[in-house]
Amino acid sequence: NVFKVGGFPMTMNYNDAEKFATVAHAGQKRKFTGEDYVTHPIAVASMVMDHLANVGFDQATIELAGTIAVLHDTVEDTDVEMEDIQKLFGDTVAKGVWFLTKVPSYVGNRAERKELCDARLANAPLIVKEIKRYDMLHNQGSLKEHDPNFYEVWFAETLTTLAQMGFSTLWTPLTFNAKNLQGEKKL
Repeated sequence: NVFKVGGFPMTMNYNDAEKFATVAHAGQKRKFTGEDYVTHPIAVASMVMDHLANVGFDQATIELAGTIAVLHDTVEDTDVEMEDIQKLFGDTVAKGVWFLTKVPSYVGNRAERKELCDARLANAPLIVKEIKRYDMLHNQGSLKEHDPNFYEVWFAETLTTLAQMGFSTLWTPLTFNAKNLQGEKKL
């Protein structure tokens, strides 16, 4: 496994994480658009970082959230293992990625796995929930346009996930900013 041999420093630096995600997702394409898959986690990270900057978070928190966001599909969709993320990017990033990684396919049927993922996300820190919301928001467009039948199923499931995480809609961020997060679960 290329990721175990090194070449990537242990860091919480977004730029290193983006390079890592680009290598990890090399050759993967988005299902409907044919774009390089890595454009999705990069777009999610960009939306999350912009939002956190707009509501007053410090640069370190913004960078941490962007790092987690850009890595959010690496364990789920590539040969990267959670231990690789932990070793290269540290415990905090690994924990954030863990919250966002789907339960493996050998764990029950689709409905059972969805329920387990929703329970995990319900207990995630707010910033991780915000990353997940932007992940769903970014996926929504291509699903709605290219697979309207599955979109209906996906959207119903998405509403359940959002409710579990405390969101009222896909388009409305949680009401939080850097000042009102005291006492919130830390990553």
